[in-house]
Amino acid sequence: MNIRERFNAVLHWQKPDRLPNMDFGYWKETLEIWHEQGLPPEIDTNVKAEEYFGLDGSDRIPSLPVSIFIHPSFEYKILEDEGDRLIIRDGEGVISEVFKHGASIPHYLKFPIETRKDWEKIKTQRLRIDDPARKPNRAKLKAFVDKAHADGMPVRVNAGSLYGWLRNLMGVENFSIAILTDKEWVEEMMEHLTQLILHVLDNVLSGLDVDVAWWWEDMCYNHGPLISPALFNELMVPRYKRITDMLRSHGIDVNVLDCDGNIHELVPGWLEGGINCMFPLETTHTNAEKIRQIHGNEVLLFGNANKIELAKGHDAIDREIERLGNLVEKGGFIPCIDHRVPPDVSMENYLYYLEKKQTIL
Repeated sequence: MNIRERFNAVLHWQKPDRLPNMDFGYWKETLEIWHEQGLPPEIDTNVKAEEYFGLDGSDRIPSLPVSIFIHPSFEYKILEDEGDRLIIRDGEGVISEVFKHGASIPHYLKFPIETRKDWEKIKTQRLRIDDPARKPNRAKLKAFVDKAHADGMPVRVNAGSLYGWLRNLMGVENFSIAILTDKEWVEEMMEHLTQLILHVLDNVLSGLDVDVAWWWEDMCYNHGPLISPALFNELMVPRYKRITDMLRSHGIDVNVLDCDGNIHELVPGWLEGGINCMFPLETTHTNAEKIRQIHGNEVLLFGNANKIELAKGHDAIDREIERLGNLVEKGGFIPCIDHRVPPDVSMENYLYYLEKKQTIL
């Protein structure tokens, strides 16, 4: 079996010859430290690292080149140079302060949507449903899919975001206030995004054999969701259902949901909305065994290898592999790192983890 066949088999509750051997990337600083520990210097991206370590993905999974969010992007611009820090404007129009060296969360200074007037400007200029650039080039897209499949790889399509995108454009605090004080406006924005996603993907996917839809909704923190489950069920779940119904009409019945943090309270709503695979299942906050116990074969699991344990040495890695093996036996699960591998994990420990993981694939 090739990677695509294994990937699709396990996500449809079938038994492949072995599980796909996937991980969820590395921090830039991790690869830099590993260069001092024997990693060749030319291995400087997630995709190159996955290839070097003999992994099947997940960053290597080809993503259909389709625009369903901000277009055109804002021009990336350095607004100020403060020595060790920069004031920048990114491609989504967010102005923030960032360190020149080392990874850290930016200090956000200004967001592109602060008022309804800002929203109208973004909507008409950069979130146009009738934007000609969103019209599919069917020949190129089919060639893209055919090549990936010929290489034995699955193809994913970006299915978008309803909370995460708006949070990025408004900031967590501003968006949270809007949800509570102007729910009608929030619903208007979510509905526009829903119509945009439906319009673009319904046209794009016609005649294409795409394997999986990939969603991004970073909307949870370590204790739970950043929106109440009641509002989530009211504002978002029915819109998810409209999109997943459309995707299913194009043969896509696996919807992977990328959300960090403690996701337990939102899993029932995602499942009701047709989003059926949880990723990356950050172990510190989310109990994958409990999700499997509660939801059974309704839910697919992807991730959940505790990156923190990898830094502790061989014994901790052995215990982690044993725990993951119990989930593997139940099916519908692809084990991989529950977020980017951090720089406190030595390359020796990571290689040991990869070796031990082979025993449960």
